[in-house]
Amino acid sequence: MSGDTATTRENVTARSDRARAWLVLLLAGVFEVGYALSVGGSQGFTVLSWSLVAVLFFLLTLFALSLALRTIDVGIGYAVWAGIGAVGAALLGPVFFSETLTPAKAFWLTVIIVGVVWLKLSDSPERTRTERPARP
Repeated sequence: MSGDTATTRENVTARSDRARAWLVLLLAGVFEVGYALSVGGSQGFTVLSWSLVAVLFFLLTLFALSLALRTIDVGIGYAVWAGIGAVGAALLGPVFFSETLTPAKAFWLTVIIVGVVWLKLSDSPERTRTERPARP
């Protein structure tokens, strides 16, 4: 029985780690949106305040992404992160800048969102970080 209890505890811990990694990846995506928007506001890094904000968001997004990729496969994690950044920047670009969101752009953003959701759903819950090859 104690073996079953240990296995159950390990499974719960692994699921908790995966859920936490996905939350951190979501946060990294939000930071990526902040980075993209602040780079736009920096006007080619010619506006100091926006440039500093861009550097801050850049560091935050890379740090959060690297934490998430300890658990989530790199290909899946990177695609989700980039998708969140692309969709967020495209949706908020018209709010902060003189950009437009056409029906065609909205359609393709929807395709990206659906793809990101399916990537998340296809991430195998059985595969834990302990099954990954050791990194040097």
